[in-house]
Amino acid sequence: MGRIVKQVSEGTTKYYWYPGDKREWIRAAVALGLGALAFGLLLLLARDLLAATVVGTSVAGGVAGVNFGRRDARALAGFPDLGDRAARRAAVGHTGRAVWRALAHGFGGAAAAVLILNLPHRGIVADWILPIVPTVVGALAHQGGMLYERLGTSAATPGPAAQPAPTLEAAK
Repeated sequence: MGRIVKQVSEGTTKYYWYPGDKREWIRAAVALGLGALAFGLLLLLARDLLAATVVGTSVAGGVAGVNFGRRDARALAGFPDLGDRAARRAAVGHTGRAVWRALAHGFGGAAAAVLILNLPHRGIVADWILPIVPTVVGALAHQGGMLYERLGTSAATPGPAAQPAPTLEAAK
């Protein structure tokens, strides 16, 4: 939970609470800004509203997907052993935030599909394939973000590796 503190007078302070972290809101704004920039550049260069909309929403969905994936991977890495009651409560809290991120990502994909469907182009590609492109890009970027976040971790074994079992060819 984020908070903005404003000093109204010497003895009065107002607190404004908002969901999420300031850093995450900035990342969301960057994703929307990059999508709008891609839309504007492609519309200026290609003069095709359909292509510009698909690319702009795909860029925004991709950047948001990477951010959501990295955040989900960090949350998954923070799950302790769930045998403790406090650990289960923490896991429920992480799960609730992950549900909100999934709803936001799903809503963004659905909004992009509706936006693309309502453009004046018609045909199989424009009506059936292009509306799902931003959602697919966002989902793949989410998985890529999770993978990227996990690349920095390594698994340690409790001891040396065991000798492999002898094969039939080694016994001859």
